[in-house]
Amino acid sequence: MKEFFDAWKEVDRNKVAALLSVVPGLGHLYKHHYMSGLGIMTAGNVLMVFIALWLGIATLGLALIVVPAMWFAGIAASAYYATDEHGMHPWLHVWDYRRAKVKMLAKKA
Repeated sequence: MKEFFDAWKEVDRNKVAALLSVVPGLGHLYKHHYMSGLGIMTAGNVLMVFIALWLGIATLGLALIVVPAMWFAGIAASAYYATDEHGMHPWLHVWDYRRAKVKMLAKKA
């Protein structure tokens, strides 16, 4: 099990975020961009479906393929290039914060 955790620490988080964007918004959530991730998952996906259906009427169904493909590619690229905020929120990683505080107190003693 230790090998799994060691290997997971060396994984490129950008590539994982892009792969998680199969469900648009999950890659942003993975990189701790909560507002944009939730916005994409709710309003963004609903808007994309509405636009694809509306344009599908005018393009004889071609937009039903092109618009979602471009949407998924754009969201995956956005998740890949987003800054990684992992570890920047100590209230989300309470166990690391407490462990660091205990180590700091142990060094003082």
